[in-house]
Order: sequence, then structure tokens, then C-alpha cells
Amino acid sequence: MSSFSFRRPFGPTILAAALVPTLLLLGACKAPPMDEQEAAGTHAQKAAEEVAAAPADTTAKATEAPPVGNCDANQVQSLVGQPYSDAIGAQAQQDASARQLRVLKPDDMTTMEFVGERLNIEVDEKGVVTGLRCG
Repeated sequence: MSSFSFRRPFGPTILAAALVPTLLLLGACKAPPMDEQEAAGTHAQKAAEEVAAAPADTTAKATEAPPVGNCDANQVQSLVGQPYSDAIGAQAQQDASARQLRVLKPDDMTTMEFVGERLNIEVDEKGVVTGLRCG
């Protein structure tokens, strides 16, 4: 009869050698101390403030609002609720210092361009002024 002996392939030395690097890696994953977190947060906030304070890019002209004209719709807000007439429109245009006048009815199609010297008078189905704005 032959003798059969069982030998462990991994001894305590090999197991310890594999366990030590694993523990070192896990130790590196812990969160940094609060002082480091606060410093990183302060650094990020300072960087964001510097970006916000930087001068705006002048090449992005398409995103800027067009210059405002002389029209001042605040001067004619008292017309809201009154029935519209050509005489009221002419007086509102003069009072608002607008060069152009546009009357907008509920189903009117309008363009989206902004004209700073134009007074827009919005009226409802009955011809009553519901709003006044420049543009």
C-alpha cells in the first residue's frame, strides 16, 4: 500500500503575503481627513469665483440682448383695461417715446425680432388692452 499524504498548497506565509497588499490598498481608499476635504472645497469655491469674475467672452454676441431703445412702456401701463382705439394707440406711442407701434390681437402671428423703439399693445378678442411692452 502506498502512502498518500495531503499537503496544503498555501501555507500561512503565502496567505500573509497576499493579505498585506490587500489591506494596504483598502487603507488607501479611506476618506481624507476633514482638513484636506475643507481645503479642497475652499480651493474649488475660489476657482469658481475667479471664473465668475472673469470678463465675459466678447465673441458670444448672439447670446446678448440687443440694445434697448428709447421706448418706455412703464409710462402707458394705465391703459390696461381700456378699449383700444387708434387715438389711444397714437397717444401711447407718443407717451412711451416709441418710434413704432404694433397692435397684437390674440390670433396674430408675430415675428420674434426685438425692436427697442417699438411699443407693442396687446388686446383681447373684445379690443380691450391687456398689456403693453416694448420690443
